[in-house]
Amino acid sequence: MEVGFSEMRNELQSQDAVWRRLQLDCQQLHTELLKIRDYKDLKEIQMKHQSACVQLTEKLENKNPELLLWAQSQEHQREELNKIRNHLYREEQSHCSEQERMKTEISDLTEELHQKEITIATIMEKAGLLERQLKMELEIKDKLLAKQQLLDFQYKVIKSENTHLKEMV
Repeated sequence: MEVGFSEMRNELQSQDAVWRRLQLDCQQLHTELLKIRDYKDLKEIQMKHQSACVQLTEKLENKNPELLLWAQSQEHQREELNKIRNHLYREEQSHCSEQERMKTEISDLTEELHQKEITIATIMEKAGLLERQLKMELEIKDKLLAKQQLLDFQYKVIKSENTHLKEMV
Protein backbone atom coordinates (compact mmCIF):
# COMPACT_ATOMS: atom_id res chain seq x y z
CA MET A 1 0.00 0.00 0.00
CA GLU A 2 2.91 2.36 0.88
CA VAL A 3 4.51 1.53 -2.46
CA GLY A 4 1.28 2.60 -4.19
CA PHE A 5 1.33 5.90 -2.33
CA SER A 6 4.99 6.42 -3.17
CA GLU A 7 4.29 5.71 -6.82
CA MET A 8 1.32 8.07 -6.76
CA ARG A 9 3.40 10.77 -5.04
CA ASN A 10 6.21 10.29 -7.59
CA GLU A 11 3.71 10.45 -10.45
CA LEU A 12 2.15 13.60 -9.01
CA GLN A 13 5.56 15.17 -8.50
CA SER A 14 6.52 14.21 -12.02
CA GLN A 15 3.29 15.70 -13.38
CA ASP A 16 3.85 18.82 -11.27
CA ALA A 17 7.40 19.15 -12.66
CA VAL A 18 6.05 18.76 -16.20
CA TRP A 19 3.39 21.37 -15.46
CA ARG A 20 5.99 23.80 -14.09
CA ARG A 21 8.26 23.13 -17.04
CA LEU A 22 5.32 23.80 -19.33
CA GLN A 23 4.54 27.02 -17.50
CA LEU A 24 8.18 28.07 -17.79
CA ASP A 25 8.12 27.14 -21.45
CA CYS A 26 4.94 29.16 -21.91
CA GLN A 27 6.52 32.11 -20.14
CA GLN A 28 9.64 31.83 -22.27
CA LEU A 29 7.53 31.58 -25.40
CA HIS A 30 5.57 34.58 -24.29
CA THR A 31 8.79 36.52 -23.71
CA GLU A 32 10.04 35.52 -27.14
CA LEU A 33 6.74 36.59 -28.65
CA LEU A 34 7.14 40.00 -27.05
CA LYS A 35 10.65 40.29 -28.45
CA ILE A 36 9.58 39.48 -32.02
CA ARG A 37 6.40 41.57 -31.99
CA ASP A 38 7.76 43.70 -34.77
CA TYR A 39 7.89 40.81 -37.20
CA LYS A 40 5.09 40.23 -39.64
CA ASP A 41 4.29 36.68 -38.55
CA LEU A 42 3.77 37.64 -34.91
CA LYS A 43 0.10 36.71 -35.10
CA GLU A 44 0.94 33.33 -36.60
CA ILE A 45 3.48 32.59 -33.88
CA GLN A 46 1.05 33.66 -31.19
CA MET A 47 -1.57 31.33 -32.64
CA LYS A 48 0.87 28.43 -32.70
CA HIS A 49 1.99 29.24 -29.18
CA GLN A 50 -1.59 29.45 -27.93
CA SER A 51 -2.46 26.28 -29.74
CA ALA A 52 0.50 24.47 -28.17
CA CYS A 53 -0.38 25.81 -24.73
CA VAL A 54 -4.02 24.81 -25.21
CA GLN A 55 -2.99 21.33 -26.35
CA LEU A 56 -0.64 20.91 -23.41
CA THR A 57 -3.27 22.25 -21.02
CA GLU A 58 -5.84 19.85 -22.49
CA LYS A 59 -3.42 16.94 -22.06
CA LEU A 60 -2.85 17.89 -18.43
CA GLU A 61 -6.55 18.42 -17.86
CA ASN A 62 -7.22 14.99 -19.37
CA LYS A 63 -4.67 13.47 -16.99
CA ASN A 64 -6.05 15.41 -14.02
CA PRO A 65 -9.37 13.44 -13.71
CA GLU A 66 -7.42 10.17 -13.95
CA LEU A 67 -5.11 11.34 -11.18
CA LEU A 68 -8.06 12.47 -9.08
CA LEU A 69 -9.79 9.12 -9.53
CA TRP A 70 -6.58 7.34 -8.69
CA ALA A 71 -6.09 9.54 -5.59
CA GLN A 72 -9.67 8.85 -4.50
CA SER A 73 -9.10 5.15 -5.02
CA GLN A 74 -5.93 5.36 -2.93
CA GLU A 75 -7.82 7.23 -0.19
CA HIS A 76 -10.53 4.57 -0.21
CA GLN A 77 -7.89 1.85 -0.01
CA ARG A 78 -6.20 3.70 2.87
CA GLU A 79 -9.54 3.84 4.73
CA GLU A 80 -10.10 0.13 4.13
CA LEU A 81 -6.57 -0.62 5.34
CA ASN A 82 -7.20 1.41 8.50
CA LYS A 83 -10.46 -0.49 9.09
CA ILE A 84 -8.63 -3.80 8.65
CA ARG A 85 -5.83 -2.67 10.98
CA ASN A 86 -8.35 -1.60 13.63
CA HIS A 87 -10.23 -4.87 13.30
CA LEU A 88 -6.98 -6.83 13.52
CA TYR A 89 -5.94 -4.85 16.59
CA ARG A 90 -9.29 -5.54 18.29
CA GLU A 91 -9.06 -9.23 17.41
CA GLU A 92 -5.51 -9.37 18.73
CA GLN A 93 -6.56 -7.68 21.99
CA SER A 94 -9.49 -10.07 22.30
CA HIS A 95 -7.21 -13.03 21.64
CA CYS A 96 -4.71 -11.82 24.26
CA SER A 97 -7.52 -11.33 26.79
CA GLU A 98 -8.86 -14.80 26.03
CA GLN A 99 -5.37 -16.28 26.45
CA GLU A 100 -4.96 -14.53 29.81
CA ARG A 101 -8.38 -15.73 30.92
CA MET A 102 -7.52 -19.29 29.89
CA LYS A 103 -4.14 -19.10 31.69
CA THR A 104 -5.91 -17.93 34.83
CA GLU A 105 -8.54 -20.64 34.50
CA ILE A 106 -5.86 -23.31 33.96
CA SER A 107 -3.96 -22.01 36.96
CA ASP A 108 -7.13 -22.09 39.08
CA LEU A 109 -7.98 -25.60 37.89
CA THR A 110 -4.41 -26.75 38.56
CA GLU A 111 -4.61 -25.33 42.09
CA GLU A 112 -8.00 -27.00 42.60
CA LEU A 113 -6.59 -30.31 41.33
CA HIS A 114 -3.61 -29.97 43.66
CA GLN A 115 -5.96 -29.34 46.61
CA LYS A 116 -8.05 -32.39 45.63
CA GLU A 117 -4.89 -34.51 45.39
CA ILE A 118 -3.93 -33.36 48.90
CA THR A 119 -7.45 -34.16 50.12
CA ILE A 120 -7.33 -37.62 48.50
CA ALA A 121 -3.89 -38.29 50.02
CA THR A 122 -5.20 -37.23 53.45
CA ILE A 123 -8.31 -39.42 53.07
CA MET A 124 -6.15 -42.37 51.95
CA GLU A 125 -3.87 -41.87 54.96
CA LYS A 126 -6.88 -41.73 57.31
CA ALA A 127 -8.39 -44.78 55.58
CA GLY A 128 -5.11 -46.64 56.16
CA LEU A 129 -5.16 -45.65 59.86
CA LEU A 130 -8.81 -46.70 60.19
CA GLU A 131 -8.05 -50.01 58.46
CA ARG A 132 -5.21 -50.72 60.90
CA GLN A 133 -7.45 -49.75 63.85
CA LEU A 134 -10.20 -52.04 62.55
CA LYS A 135 -7.73 -54.91 62.16
CA MET A 136 -6.47 -54.37 65.70
CA GLU A 137 -10.06 -54.18 67.02
CA LEU A 138 -10.94 -57.34 65.08
CA GLU A 139 -7.92 -59.12 66.53
CA ILE A 140 -8.93 -57.96 70.03
CA LYS A 141 -12.54 -59.06 69.44
CA ASP A 142 -11.35 -62.39 68.03
CA LYS A 143 -9.25 -62.91 71.19
CA LEU A 144 -12.14 -61.87 73.39
CA LEU A 145 -14.48 -64.18 71.45
CA ALA A 146 -12.01 -67.05 71.81
CA LYS A 147 -11.71 -66.25 75.51
CA GLN A 148 -15.52 -66.04 75.79
CA GLN A 149 -15.88 -69.40 74.06
CA LEU A 150 -13.24 -70.85 76.36
CA LEU A 151 -15.07 -69.43 79.38
CA ASP A 152 -18.39 -70.78 78.05
CA PHE A 153 -16.78 -74.17 77.60
CA GLN A 154 -15.28 -74.03 81.10
CA TYR A 155 -18.64 -72.91 82.46
CA LYS A 156 -20.37 -75.82 80.81
CA VAL A 157 -17.71 -78.20 82.10
CA ILE A 158 -18.02 -76.79 85.63
CA LYS A 159 -21.80 -76.87 85.38
CA SER A 160 -21.74 -80.41 84.23
CA GLU A 161 -19.31 -81.30 87.06
CA ASN A 162 -21.51 -79.46 89.48
CA THR A 163 -24.54 -81.33 88.25
CA HIS A 164 -22.61 -84.58 88.51
CA LEU A 165 -21.51 -83.72 92.05
CA LYS A 166 -25.03 -82.85 93.05
CA GLU A 167 -26.21 -86.15 91.85
CA MET A 168 -23.59 -87.87 93.79
CA VAL A 169 -24.41 -86.08 96.96
